[in-house]
Amino acid sequence: MSSTPLTLNLIEGSISFSFSPQAARELKAATDELMERLKAVATKSTPSSKATPQRPLEYRYTGEIFLEIFCNPNIWPTPFAAKVLLTVRDASIRLTTEAELTRIVEDINQYLEQVG
Repeated sequence: MSSTPLTLNLIEGSISFSFSPQAARELKAATDELMERLKAVATKSTPSSKATPQRPLEYRYTGEIFLEIFCNPNIWPTPFAAKVLLTVRDASIRLTTEAELTRIVEDINQYLEQVG
């Protein structure tokens, strides 16, 4: 396990926790797929055409902590407006908050650059 903690910047504040590089790569793949679904919704947003409903992101990781990220791409007009519901918990604390998707993506990319 990497000794470099993953730091996620929230709308107000941030949270850091132990996270493996492999789990970060899996989370990156999930958020990349979500961005594609959000782009599909945004391109079909003309009033005369109906977008095909996209399935939400429901990412879960269990390790030293439990991390859950949820986002419904059908309610956001663009990927840049999208927010995710983020839950981080362990045996002694639970944090549930909203975070900006683009910031989470940047944080994951930065973490992956740090751990190589």
